Amino acid sequence: MTDGTWITLISLGVTLFFMLGAPVLMVIFYWVIGCSFVIDLPIDNTGNELLNVFNKGFALLAMPLFILTGDLINQSGIARRLSDFAYSCLGWIRGGLAMASIAACGLFAAISGSNSATTATIGSMLHPEMVKGGYDERFSAATAAAGGTVGIIIPPSIIFIVYGFLLNLPISDLFIAGILPGALMVLGMMTACFIICTINGWGYLIRLSVRRVFKTAIGAWLGFFAIGLVLWGIYTGKFSPTEAAGVTVGFCVLVGLLSFPLNKVMGSNADTPVSEKSVLSMFVVEGFTLPQLPSIVSRSAQITGILVPLIAVSVAMQQVMSSLGAKEFIGDFVTGMGGYYAVLFTSMAIVFVTGMILESLPVTIILAPILAPIAASVGVDPIHFSVIFLVGASIGFITPPYGLNLYVASGVTGVPYFRLLRYSFPYLIALISVWFIVALTPSLALMLIPSPG
Repeated sequence: MTDGTWITLISLGVTLFFMLGAPVLMVIFYWVIGCSFVIDLPIDNTGNELLNVFNKGFALLAMPLFILTGDLINQSGIARRLSDFAYSCLGWIRGGLAMASIAACGLFAAISGSNSATTATIGSMLHPEMVKGGYDERFSAATAAAGGTVGIIIPPSIIFIVYGFLLNLPISDLFIAGILPGALMVLGMMTACFIICTINGWGYLIRLSVRRVFKTAIGAWLGFFAIGLVLWGIYTGKFSPTEAAGVTVGFCVLVGLLSFPLNKVMGSNADTPVSEKSVLSMFVVEGFTLPQLPSIVSRSAQITGILVPLIAVSVAMQQVMSSLGAKEFIGDFVTGMGGYYAVLFTSMAIVFVTGMILESLPVTIILAPILAPIAASVGVDPIHFSVIFLVGASIGFITPPYGLNLYVASGVTGVPYFRLLRYSFPYLIALISVWFIVALTPSLALMLIPSPG
């Protein structure tokens, strides 16, 4: 048999493994090893590529720290305070609680940088409240899934770290470039949410109370401080992304450990006036104990242990694909489309279709090094293209048949996956609309980036 036939058979085989539930890491690894044998690529070369990723991946050090940050703010109760603030601001509007869950996703994403963590945390907290508040359970779960898409766009973002590592772009600039597009995604989904809830009459309204907004804002000040700490440090250049992640983890650990005993003292001291307890509770979150910390770190390490090997083996996959001529084939196809807009929209179409069947990480690792140089060759700013690429990749989180966020939302809410699909489409339309606005308006990504010098 010819090499092409063997590669086709290997590709079909690993696709079957993937459909049967094999981990993506193993699917890519088997494909890399099988194709390496076919094209006579030394196996030790694959091992060297895997090792080089870990030796040269200083930028990747921020990834486990931001993952840990997400777990810490969830465990400490900071995420709950942020969602309470969002509801106090939006609960007076039809669909206010659902819109608040999307806003809470944006706030949580601004600390954690993870889509799945955002969906799981906000979904588990607010889905029961939404169902009690008169929302359809399918719509409630789909709202959490859609809100989680901003987890990789609003800084800090794990996937922006990977993108910057692969394309040798400044991660701090990538983070800043995601601020306005991420906010626009939140606004677009909130608009879709308002329309759907108005049509169906979902949600109970609460009276807008300036006092309640002020009180919940004070209660959520620790979350706002964490967000501001990350953005201020990166924007001013005081911190590298890795340093910002470390500082934020230290802050969250300190807050969590100090809050728990203070809460216990407040609860056990019957002599403390109720008004005084109320004031103190605005400045102290639920917290966690020192013995709980290892389990929180262990959970974050498990997620990191899944992501980092996937990055390494996907880099090896790039080399095999390059040897097979895939880079040239895709490059010739996209370049052949014509000028600026033709290349841009063709690249977007490739990202969208690929995102329907793969998670954003392999999509980024495989396609970004191929499409980004082509886009740059026709005049697309590299930072602007990174945002276009990753907004498109984030849409894949609610796009069947893969739709990772839909699976996560299904898992934490108990609503079957296929029952979510109907209510994910309005959000899908809103996100695609925002995607084209971002693609056609470079200033949305570039206007906040400080000028050199």
